[in-house]
Amino acid sequence: MRECLAQAMRMITKLSRSGMAVLALGVILSGCAANEAPVVSDSPVATNTNTNTAPALQGTLVGGGASSQTAAQEAWRAGFQTTYSAVTVDYDPTGSGTGRSSFSSGGFAFAGTDDAFSVEEAAGAFAGCSAGTGLVEIPVYISPIAVAFNLPDVPTLNLDPATIAKIFAGKIKSWDDKAIAAANPGVKLPNTAITAVHRSDKSGTTGNFTDYLAETASAEWTWGAVEQWPEKLAGEAADKTQGVREAITSAAGAIGYLDASQAADLGTVAIKVGSDYVQHSAEGAAAAVAASKLETGRAATDIVFDLDRKQTTSKAYPLVLVSYLVACGQYQDANTAELVRTYFEHAVSTAGQQAAANQAGSAPLNSELTSLVSDAISKIK
Repeated sequence: MRECLAQAMRMITKLSRSGMAVLALGVILSGCAANEAPVVSDSPVATNTNTNTAPALQGTLVGGGASSQTAAQEAWRAGFQTTYSAVTVDYDPTGSGTGRSSFSSGGFAFAGTDDAFSVEEAAGAFAGCSAGTGLVEIPVYISPIAVAFNLPDVPTLNLDPATIAKIFAGKIKSWDDKAIAAANPGVKLPNTAITAVHRSDKSGTTGNFTDYLAETASAEWTWGAVEQWPEKLAGEAADKTQGVREAITSAAGAIGYLDASQAADLGTVAIKVGSDYVQHSAEGAAAAVAASKLETGRAATDIVFDLDRKQTTSKAYPLVLVSYLVACGQYQDANTAELVRTYFEHAVSTAGQQAAANQAGSAPLNSELTSLVSDAISKIK
């Protein structure tokens, strides 16, 4: 860059008497800027949509996993493919568990997951990765999990963690139960039977939801944090996020858990946090994550949160998921590596995060986390 600027000044000196100096400076400085390495920053310039200046990427990038990321992935793909018109990005919302297994077997070049690989899993072998090069696993999508229900004329309800746990454990069976009524004075509750809807597939959303119950209502929820819903529990099973939404929508008295981006037009629960009841929001999810720590014992490119579900400030909504993108530290194919790295850069850029927020209601990454994940992305080779 310094040599390029020096060249510009020499050219200006030569042309200063010809009236062409300003034009020359603009042309040369444009060339200097074009030779700079792309960076992810808080500026939308990182995702310039001018296809005439974008690097010549081409090919098809196939990934999949967390269905919670569906709306965000749609936004990222649209922006990315506008900039890189010779690239096609396919994302299959198969669920977090299937996404991780398909990535491990080489079926997906990248994965989305609401439940990160364990430290032991991350140290294993992955079919599409060069041996011994490790993973790049980064948080890209912060979103509240909504507890949503279908009761005519009831837009919201207050519920504490113990009551939510009893409902999904099958111990509370009717909407006019005294525990629900006590938290909702003045609300006319029907004696409608409760149908608790859960995910049928192995799901990171289920993992986050059951982790919340295990941390905040362990006496009532005794099954721990699990991605696969306990078989012994009653209720209605539904496939993926969209299936849960459809099951709740189609049955009066139904209640379920799902990414908040899919909870529109449904009644939603304000969960008890400390002494207050808090509705889900992007701001509340961001506050809960900001108050949590990163897991220790992981590689610098494996950035995973240890979420604090027991926060008591009403600014936080601790029923939150952090969804990750997963890639190889080193790919066997150089073009795949470039596609993945550039797509991840777009997802975490200010423009990419704002596009996801607009479409999915997620909380954009803050500048500190953006810097951390951008450094990890740069390691993809």
